[in-house]
Amino acid sequence: QFVEMGHLLQRHLRRELQTDVLFLHGGTTAKQRDDMVQLFQSEKGPPIFVLSLRAGGSGLNLTHANHVFHFDRWWNPAVEDQATDRAFRIGQTRNVQVHKFVVAGTLEERINQMIESKQALAEAIVGSGEEWLTELDNEQLRDLLILRRDAL
Repeated sequence: QFVEMGHLLQRHLRRELQTDVLFLHGGTTAKQRDDMVQLFQSEKGPPIFVLSLRAGGSGLNLTHANHVFHFDRWWNPAVEDQATDRAFRIGQTRNVQVHKFVVAGTLEERINQMIESKQALAEAIVGSGEEWLTELDNEQLRDLLILRRDAL
């Protein structure tokens, strides 16, 4: 989320790994964004692409990625999940591993605990997702989809 942290991370990775590192954030123009994605997706493109959660959370297909690192945690687990999904796209041929940096005793640890609590609560409320839909018989499914006369 924070551009300054992204720039620090980009510089550190460039220096330590001696490789080019792309960085996409909210101030990146649409043209720059498209160019960076195309470069990263190419066979000889840079192996590391740093993205802010908001800028990289939608509209990207990053099937060249096989590792996703969440460095700066966010309060809403759906925001992180959406960013992770950029690597899990149609055309992905690699196993994708997701890593989350959490340092004990820090705000990130508290955020991580809150995220896990939210996810457990959502699972308890929603249950097993959309499986209920496959358990409907034909009549129940028809009743669900039919437009009622009182709605006209």
